[in-house]
Amino acid sequence: MSGLKFDKRELGNLEYALDREVLATDRRGGYMSTTIVGCNTRKYHGLMVAPIDESDRTYVLLSSLDETIVQHDQSFNLALHRYNGTYEPRGHKYITDFEYTPTPTLTYRVGGVILKKELLWIHKRTQLMIRYTLVDAHSDTTLRLRPLLAFRDKHALSKANMDADGRAYPIPYGVKCRLYDGFPWLNMQLDKEEAEFVAAPDWYYNFEYRKELARGYDGYEDLLTPGYFEFNIKKGESVIFSAATDLMASPETISAVYEASLARRTHKIDFVSCLEHSARQFVIRRPENRTEVIAGYPWFGPFMEDTFMALPGLTLSQGHKEDCIDVLDTSVRDFKASGLLDGRVTPATADAPLWFFFTLQELEGHIAQKEIWAKYGEAMKGILEAYRRGFGEEVKMHDNGLIWASAERPLTWMGTMIDGQPLTPRRGYPVELQALWYNAVEYTLAVAKKQGDKAFVAEWKELPERIKAAFIEKFWLEEEGYIADYVNYDEVNKFIRCNMVVAAGLNYTMLDEEKRVRVLQTIHEHLLTPRGIRTLSPRNMLYKSNYNEDQRSQDLASRNGSAWIWPLMLYVKACFAIGGERYVADATALLDAFDDELQTKCVGSISERFEGDPPHNPRGGVSHATSVGGLLFIKMLIDKHTPKRTKSKKSATKVEAATEEKPKRKCVKKSATKK
Repeated sequence: MSGLKFDKRELGNLEYALDREVLATDRRGGYMSTTIVGCNTRKYHGLMVAPIDESDRTYVLLSSLDETIVQHDQSFNLALHRYNGTYEPRGHKYITDFEYTPTPTLTYRVGGVILKKELLWIHKRTQLMIRYTLVDAHSDTTLRLRPLLAFRDKHALSKANMDADGRAYPIPYGVKCRLYDGFPWLNMQLDKEEAEFVAAPDWYYNFEYRKELARGYDGYEDLLTPGYFEFNIKKGESVIFSAATDLMASPETISAVYEASLARRTHKIDFVSCLEHSARQFVIRRPENRTEVIAGYPWFGPFMEDTFMALPGLTLSQGHKEDCIDVLDTSVRDFKASGLLDGRVTPATADAPLWFFFTLQELEGHIAQKEIWAKYGEAMKGILEAYRRGFGEEVKMHDNGLIWASAERPLTWMGTMIDGQPLTPRRGYPVELQALWYNAVEYTLAVAKKQGDKAFVAEWKELPERIKAAFIEKFWLEEEGYIADYVNYDEVNKFIRCNMVVAAGLNYTMLDEEKRVRVLQTIHEHLLTPRGIRTLSPRNMLYKSNYNEDQRSQDLASRNGSAWIWPLMLYVKACFAIGGERYVADATALLDAFDDELQTKCVGSISERFEGDPPHNPRGGVSHATSVGGLLFIKMLIDKHTPKRTKSKKSATKVEAATEEKPKRKCVKKSATKK
């Protein structure tokens, strides 16, 4: 896997540069995000986007910082903005290099001047630092820095108004600003004492965010500048700009914080190191001892389902069991506080709490089962009891042991709404809900039996067979050779969707080996792509493949053709369960196929989903927890099954035997295209 590589000749090509984004986080809920040339194309972009209180909401404080080189009374603005369809200034024409590691770095050449700009987002603090180094210059050089402020919710847009306070108040080595009451002060300081701040408050109008316009939203914003910093800089000299909600004590403190933070940065040199770095960006530590998983950047917050799907890959793949446990502990507190364990609140998606057991099963490889039962046994039993008792009439266990889910609002992960109506209602018995329910019951029984909870075992031991019998009777399609997507009183839905992979990929499955292989063959034939598992077979009349950027088009396709990575991790898990180490090469090929994605959308990370047809363009959030976690989970599976020594290959696995008999319906191959 080659890792990151950029065509430096294309940095001046806006079609290339503006489609590639960078992201850095502070591990507390704040982040810096923009394009690799520093032009904001989304309302979610900004150099400082941070929480200002204990809620999940984040706010764009510092939108951008415009640099101008002044030499011989001539000014060269290095910024790049789009106003009403026109780019002005066009600072990208001066960019000669971009590097991602150890921190995003741009190099500019203006005549004989070479300026290097290193952006560093400080971990565990709300602080951005930018180091400017004058690499070369043959005349006296002045650098001017103009901050552009927003002070608004990241989902909103700033408009010129009379309430904003554009004044800059002096502090040591800089100024502080706060546009509105209720926000923290933004302290902007330099480690160069001779720097001057020129107060010149003014509104800049109609910044255009083309990604928002393409999605069908308002994409125009007004930003306020309080003035600008100006200072002379000599050849070989470095000057650090700091923007923080905390006041820096001295220029020496600014420099020390920068150097110490830079020294701790890991180098993202290949595919795996980039994924591991990206994984750490999703795990957020908040006040009151809360540790959460951000579902994705730039617009998502914490979601229960995404958290438990992604958590093993995000944390355990790197041996970070403490992070995994901290997230689980936070979740258990939330279960109790919300009333979920008492059935007083219905989960946003009916299966979300059942993914909790998936994470626990993976954690068992890192801590003793006895410890898992001691910490989480009551929560495990409480969740199961809540489903058996029912969450009102919306989600409840029927006498056949299956879980019914039906409400006016959609209750599965495919719950996208279009024009006020659910795109895929799937009312009744959704397949993935039954699979997760069975897995949770069987796993809890297995642990309870080993840990001596005889009362629980006696009460629940008869249920798995009842669930399994009802599931096979209602869901198995013998003639077709796969599982129905959902079943209700009036319908057996035979759509070939990715959801069936959950029934094949969990540790406890209701499918015997023959049925499991047939399901995997169906998924391979209809749904497998080099970018994940499609949500719907291309042979279905509702299939949506490549599509426009507007929100409606994306919503229509997201559950009717888009390829997702989280089902791919369960597909690979199921194939390993059948094929063992003989599947390592194919799994590795599937993982390697994502290498190029590291520099396609969000540098060093993986998008939420992909178009179902080639070239499988990335869509949705540019950096998503289930995608990064899913790929690292696959990497864990590969490492687990890679033989420690060369073994004899005298006989084929049962998967291979099945594929030899039916070569057109293989379980997996190294690449796949639309059928």
